[in-house]
Amino acid sequence: MLIGLACIIVGFFLMMGPDANTTPDGKYDPNYWNDGINSIRRIRIAPFLVIAGFVIEIYAILIRKKD
Repeated sequence: MLIGLACIIVGFFLMMGPDANTTPDGKYDPNYWNDGINSIRRIRIAPFLVIAGFVIEIYAILIRKKD
């Protein structure tokens, strides 16, 4: 279960970052578009890790322990 929890946490950390209107110096500008919002890390890898973490958690809950 700890492996699944670690996958979920890492996935959420990979999704973190500046929003779409944050300039490189950290200021909000409604006329600026940050292309980093659409990076592979944020839209492919991180959600995959979160979903994989939940699948691992469900598997860990449903598996029967050997006596």
